[in-house]
Amino acid sequence: MTPSLCGVWVGRRRASRDPGGRRSVRGHMTVAMILADTHVPRFRRELPAELEPHLATSDVVFHAGDVTDPAVLDQLAVHAPVFAVLGNADGPGVALWGAVERLEVDVGGVAVAMVHDAGPVRGRPARLRRWFPDAQLVIYGHSHIPQIARDGERVLVNPGSPTWKRRQPHPTVAIARLAPGRADVTLVALGAQPAGAATVGECRSTPPA
Repeated sequence: MTPSLCGVWVGRRRASRDPGGRRSVRGHMTVAMILADTHVPRFRRELPAELEPHLATSDVVFHAGDVTDPAVLDQLAVHAPVFAVLGNADGPGVALWGAVERLEVDVGGVAVAMVHDAGPVRGRPARLRRWFPDAQLVIYGHSHIPQIARDGERVLVNPGSPTWKRRQPHPTVAIARLAPGRADVTLVALGAQPAGAATVGECRSTPPA
């Protein structure tokens, strides 16, 4: 059943949600850029230019927190609708922009959930199942460690950071291709090749046979 819609402003682009509060972005194959822990301008003055080709082909952007400056979300929203959650380094400005503690949204026929801090590694899949029992794709950040994992039919993804790689070889983002009941997610290392990026890992979620 198609839910009725009411408007919600997300950055400079309009998203929608059903009366129960779950936001929705509709389409066929939907390309989502996923990033987290940008820490602009506290760690880096601006987003890296290597993001531009990915933003140019994205239908929606997910930011998993530690934005620190809401202007970053406005910059991303020039390219596509943006969904964001609050990180531990985010202040009132990011909250006023519209970022929330936890988010659940239907994008491209996939139930997506997002939170900044998914808690300790031990017990994380079970914890995320409790928090988001209906999610098919769960996004989180905080550690700056890029990872994609399967949990049954669900995909769990931490995109790392495009600005502050810490001990990782490269700064990273994730690209998700979403279609009803399916999420194909790839980690992309920025600056790893002359073209600006390299695939460093991928995971696919498909509906049961």
